[in-house]
Amino acid sequence: MTDRALFQFSRQWKRLLKFISLFGLCVVLIIGCNNQQQTNSNNATGTGDRVRMGTTLKPRTLDPADSYELAGLGIIYNLGDSLYTYELGTTNLKPKLATAMPTISEDGLTYTIPLREGVAFHDGTAFNAEAMAFSLERFIENGGKPSFLLADIVQEIQATGEYELTITLKQPFAALPALLAFPGACAVSPAVYEKGTGQFNPNEFVGTGPYQLTDFTSDKVRLDPFPDYWGEQPANEGVDMQIYASNPANLFNAFRSQGIDVAYHSFDPNQIKSLRQGANDGKWQAIASSGTAVNYLMLNTQSPPLDQIEVRRAMALMIDRALLNERVLQGQAEPIYSLIPTSFEAYEPVFQSRYGNGKFDQAKQKLQEAGYSVDNPASLEIWHPSGSTIRSLVASTLSAIAKQELDGILQLEPRTVEAASFFSNVSKGIYSAALIDWYPDFLDADNYIHPFLSCSQGSQEKGCQQGGAKTQGSFYYNEQMNQLIDKQRRLQDSEKRQEIFAEIQELLAEDVPYVPLWQSIDYAFAQNNVQGVMINPSQNFPFWTIEKSANN
Repeated sequence: MTDRALFQFSRQWKRLLKFISLFGLCVVLIIGCNNQQQTNSNNATGTGDRVRMGTTLKPRTLDPADSYELAGLGIIYNLGDSLYTYELGTTNLKPKLATAMPTISEDGLTYTIPLREGVAFHDGTAFNAEAMAFSLERFIENGGKPSFLLADIVQEIQATGEYELTITLKQPFAALPALLAFPGACAVSPAVYEKGTGQFNPNEFVGTGPYQLTDFTSDKVRLDPFPDYWGEQPANEGVDMQIYASNPANLFNAFRSQGIDVAYHSFDPNQIKSLRQGANDGKWQAIASSGTAVNYLMLNTQSPPLDQIEVRRAMALMIDRALLNERVLQGQAEPIYSLIPTSFEAYEPVFQSRYGNGKFDQAKQKLQEAGYSVDNPASLEIWHPSGSTIRSLVASTLSAIAKQELDGILQLEPRTVEAASFFSNVSKGIYSAALIDWYPDFLDADNYIHPFLSCSQGSQEKGCQQGGAKTQGSFYYNEQMNQLIDKQRRLQDSEKRQEIFAEIQELLAEDVPYVPLWQSIDYAFAQNNVQGVMINPSQNFPFWTIEKSANN
């Protein structure tokens, strides 16, 4: 072999050795990386996992200007930011996209709100006062289902600085900050959305929240953390939501077989009872929260025999809430004695002090005062939506109580109709009495009073012809009530508002256009390797607090 050939051979051999060495190193690194990944997977912490959620609630739309159901609003709450929100687990307001509570003019008509800087939308568009004004104007002008919430009270919205928003009202409304915490009043990107009647984007969402929407189909929703979120990042790597539309049995079975990590809304009472027992046995966790949804009996004050106040008071006296909770609700509700829930400082148990529970002798006396007897009984239909098993049982129980305890002086006949017809008929005065529930739009005592008891047009003789009382089917009219409602709406002093709410509730118990029955207890269920699950009083469910560990 020549010297040149020997040199070339030596050079090629060195290259081969170098290649073999590099190849061996890569193999070692790959094996090491795989082993490390396997180790990390086996020792995963909560921040390294996606959360599998299950629900029966199917969103109709994710456009915040048109979403007015819990299914959509619960997701929007996790995708978007509003000016104000509630401290988790409470009804206490705090700023979110705002940096402070509003400055309010002396006449109560002008609210000036400072805004957060350094916030970006999911598409990269910068957030500022112009974007917030656009979002709220769009909420009003596009005419979606919840548009009336702001349209009825807001006169004008202006960006009075790059990070300053000014809202002018048509009339004073002390609960405006609470209303601005409504999830649908969140900021949306002006680069994606349009203003104009009916201009909705039902299948997408581009806001500023901790999650961004990456998939939305008829049975699945996928949320991924937004990496440029201005606030704290979620405690998980995203949420995969499975929708078991109107089929709690599938949701029930999926949770019990650990096919999902967290189940929320909706189970029937027997399923809740079974899951609570499983939690007591240590199989999983049950998370309970006193809700803000109220259930009540509407009494049409213009329809015989309920046009007589003695009959309405007899209805209040015969109600046995403890019995209803035990027999019908299986202990999964909380008796309530006002239209305002117990979680509010304004709550006064006026029906408890005035009527108690199951005062049958007093109920019979009131009916007799109204001219009714065994030979001349008062007859009354109680209506409810046909899809509600609970209300059907409540109506049947009330009918049985009247028959057994009131000696036939009052005859209650349960009646049912499909839900769409039921709710459209309530405001037409077709029903003398009806079993209904109320989910608040915003967490202020006003939202349990004004929609039920206010009347903008009416008289004592003809009842309410326009206003909340007509909409809710009671047709109740009392000028003193109207004045009290208007007065509390104008006051910024919370203590004085509480005093007026106390007067309002006393008048409610005296006139009895509604009988409060129970407020909901909301339940969620989580596997044992899940932490941070909570239910807000608003029923909005924060996903970003949920963490998963690797093992049960």
